[in-house]
Amino acid sequence: MSTLHSHEDIAEMRKKLVKEQRGLRNQKLRTNYALVIGAGLLILLLALALLGPFLTSYSPNEMKIVERLKPPGAEHLLGTDEFGRDLLTRLVYGAQVSMSVGLAVALISSTLGLIIGLYASYYRALDHILMRICDGLVAIPAILLAIALMSALGASALNVIIALTVVFTPNIARVVRSRALVVREQTYIEAIKSQGAGASRIIWGHIAPNTLSILLVQATFVFAEAIISEAALSFLGVGIPAPAASWGNILQAGKLVIYKAWWMVVFPGTALILSVLALNLLGDGLRDYWDPHIKPQRPRKWSLRKKG
Repeated sequence: MSTLHSHEDIAEMRKKLVKEQRGLRNQKLRTNYALVIGAGLLILLLALALLGPFLTSYSPNEMKIVERLKPPGAEHLLGTDEFGRDLLTRLVYGAQVSMSVGLAVALISSTLGLIIGLYASYYRALDHILMRICDGLVAIPAILLAIALMSALGASALNVIIALTVVFTPNIARVVRSRALVVREQTYIEAIKSQGAGASRIIWGHIAPNTLSILLVQATFVFAEAIISEAALSFLGVGIPAPAASWGNILQAGKLVIYKAWWMVVFPGTALILSVLALNLLGDGLRDYWDPHIKPQRPRKWSLRKKG
């Protein structure tokens, strides 16, 4: 009977512990304002990019010269550009380009960086080769390397993704490798090796899961940097080719008429700022959420006191 009661007590304590841990995680999530604001703003921008084309009746490439450089008004909420195209429609379609390029670069570079970082941390011979290549790529300024690759590949959305993937993969590989080296030296990894586990099982079954949190945080930062880099390439004329809408080439056209049509610079610039801000807040929030040393904050209580 005592053994039965002890088992029941242990099960009850375990359930209570799991419930408390779940409550702490929920509290940490609710009080992580950077994560909540960043995720909400990013969802809003993604919804605008996906649903925006259904909410506007204009074509992004339809030119009406008689309506060129019209200020924001009832007919064109954000005004028109130098060819009379509706700027709101151009921004919405540009959001699709920027978000799709940024997401593709973040996913591909994270996958490649994870593979390179894991195998470089486990095999010392590969470490010397792969990390020296990454060091060489990191030594070149990112925008210059991207411009050089785009000059060789040609202007297109696919080539922008390829160029930016080459630019950002080394940084992710270095971060994953540094984390994987710490995990590889843990005692339980040595125990698994002594039991005869193969390299693939150790790398993908035990080391990789412990690098996913830091990888996801880095992916959000790469997402933001890819959006900025794509806009910079398009601004310089080596990114998304005209007449396709991109925040970068809208800004490039706006700088020529900035004193006549301020809206062509302000609105795409604001869209870039909001998207990068959302992703940076999301990345900071995820980092704080997964950091075990950061305790959940107490929710603020607002009270109204009578004066006098």
